[in-house]
Amino acid sequence: MSYGQPASLAKRGAYFFMAIRPKTLTASIAPVLVAIAYVYAASSQFSVPILISALSTFLSLQIAVNLFNDALDFKKGADTKDRLGPCRVTQSGLFSPGTVMLLGTLFIVLSFLTAIPLYLKGGWPIFLISCLSALAAYVYTGGPFPLAYHGLGELFVLIFFGPVSVVSIAYVELGEFSPEALLAGLQVGLLATVMIAINNLRDIEQDKIADKKTLATRLGMKASRALIALYLFLPFALGFFWPSFGYNIAFYLPLTLLPFSITLIRAIYRTAPSTEYNGYLARAALIHLLFGVYLSIGLLVYFYV
Repeated sequence: MSYGQPASLAKRGAYFFMAIRPKTLTASIAPVLVAIAYVYAASSQFSVPILISALSTFLSLQIAVNLFNDALDFKKGADTKDRLGPCRVTQSGLFSPGTVMLLGTLFIVLSFLTAIPLYLKGGWPIFLISCLSALAAYVYTGGPFPLAYHGLGELFVLIFFGPVSVVSIAYVELGEFSPEALLAGLQVGLLATVMIAINNLRDIEQDKIADKKTLATRLGMKASRALIALYLFLPFALGFFWPSFGYNIAFYLPLTLLPFSITLIRAIYRTAPSTEYNGYLARAALIHLLFGVYLSIGLLVYFYV
């Protein structure tokens, strides 16, 4: 395949925007919002530089994951012209695998630079987490044991876009481990996992051909649908713990999104894997973002109720 260069800077920008998968970036945004809201609720203060640093760092890491995935899935044969998902820039011939890998590496470097305020305040534990996150961003699709090709993609998303994100930010700001931050991290992490689970169920047949052993290809469609339902339901069930910490609204406000989650579960059960799942993926991202916003509001207003 030959890789033609876009004719203008505007087109290059448009293709790059496509490659970073903007609809999925709620996976980075929601945990940062929730962490900062919890920090403010717990201490009545937060640092704007830490907020900017955390948001920039986690967005850079997720963009790196997406770029590495774009290039390496194509090289491994998982992305072909028959894929059901949105256009991928490497598979479409818009950029070469080497170019996309280089862009991913640059975002890894950027994640270390933007995390400097976190290192200065949180110390070596945060630097260690940053190193592990950067490594995981690559081995999600690359290396001798790519996580996404061994059924560990969902676990990766749950851990790094859930507890790791929220707990690390809370640790930087509060100087200690917080069970409330862990609870919040599990909630948003589970909803982030919904997105990759829908993605893998959509691509189940193509992944079988490419010998990409995702959790969906290992378990089959019936069990995969059940897991998506579980990922969508558990965050609301975990919300029952918030009143025991004194945050009543943090339970009740996100609960208003439960009907939308049930509607999405029904749609997934009624529809065979197809391009319609791209719409379901967007709906899952919206639920994830709104849950993060509602949980943040619930944490911020707890002391007024």
